[in-house]
Amino acid sequence: MNAIPKGISPFYPGQPIPVELFVGRQKEIEKIARAVKQVELGKPQAIFLAGEYGIGKSSLASFMRFYAEKENHLLGIHVFLWSTTTIDEVAAKTVETVLKAPAYEPTLTEKVRNILSKYVGEQELFGIRINLNALKADTPNIAQGYLPFLRQLLERLTDEDIKGIMLILDEINGITSTPKFAHFIKGLVDENALSANPLPLMLLLCGVEERRREMIKHHQPVERIFDIVEINPMTEQEMKEFFKQAFLSQNIKIKDDALSLLCKYSAGFPKIMHIVGDTVFWKDRDGIIDKEDALDGIFDAAEDIGRKFVDQQVLKALRSKDYHSIMEKMSKLPFDLSFQKTDLGKGLSESEKKKIDNFLQRMKKLKVLSSGDIQGEYIFNSRLVRLYILLNSIKKATHD
Repeated sequence: MNAIPKGISPFYPGQPIPVELFVGRQKEIEKIARAVKQVELGKPQAIFLAGEYGIGKSSLASFMRFYAEKENHLLGIHVFLWSTTTIDEVAAKTVETVLKAPAYEPTLTEKVRNILSKYVGEQELFGIRINLNALKADTPNIAQGYLPFLRQLLERLTDEDIKGIMLILDEINGITSTPKFAHFIKGLVDENALSANPLPLMLLLCGVEERRREMIKHHQPVERIFDIVEINPMTEQEMKEFFKQAFLSQNIKIKDDALSLLCKYSAGFPKIMHIVGDTVFWKDRDGIIDKEDALDGIFDAAEDIGRKFVDQQVLKALRSKDYHSIMEKMSKLPFDLSFQKTDLGKGLSESEKKKIDNFLQRMKKLKVLSSGDIQGEYIFNSRLVRLYILLNSIKKATHD
């Protein structure tokens, strides 16, 4: 049978979820929305949006930026710091983001670019021309006067009815290892709070909890400045709503048993949901997702997860013949990030039991596992690796 023509895939494996496909997260949205409203009324707020890798922090932050611009008249600035390691680089990326990211209102985008026209000119970047020489020359001053830079930007937007700024600092893994960053963030919050006329600023940092603790280690007072909003895995109902809505947008139906499989092995993680959903979308040939489509897509998604998110050295170790049987037993444990060595040992043969200590130590050296707070407890550092082990085991059992 010939495959039906395919439109645009409704899944976004490597990107934040588009606003129109965003579902769930009602409690988190309400908490951030309350803070955004306070900023609209003139009161600065600071939130740390915490959650595991792949849980959807960037997508929620992007949605809240859209919400804050549309509902609360804030200028949203969503800065992805990625490999940034210095405060000067933070300042430069902030300016680049303001210039290249379109606002909810097109006229606002044009006005912002006119205000920062000094930095528009020499080099093409994301559809606009950035004068990198001018930006590089001014970066140290912007870094030193980060709050005045934001204040001056807002003051020049008063005729646009902009009430404040929502500044999102995302992908902070690299910069939090720099002690100066913790001092920079605390200084930004304190300088604003102690000023005669505080800037209405919604400061939102996105990261795993370890990054917040790293900042506190570098500068203890950071502990007091953030309200914490933690993102947990999506509920089964939220996952079902998402998959149904996504497939329906391309006139594709999904059967209940297939939907249950996608939800089970996505484990509530949006990144995994998009990887699995996109793979299944391209597997389908008749406009109806059935159990076979779902299983084929899930197995292919496991390989995709391995290639994209599991280090090659780890993959080599996980595929080692000596560890296969232990991993197959591990896959039968409850799908949690933590497990007890004694629970894993119960299902092992005498030969496997002799290898378990070496296996666990190897996984720790590869940073797949870390020791828990309880003796004999081990914790997966990434749920994606945990899922990869599970799916690989299921695939092997299915094809044997």
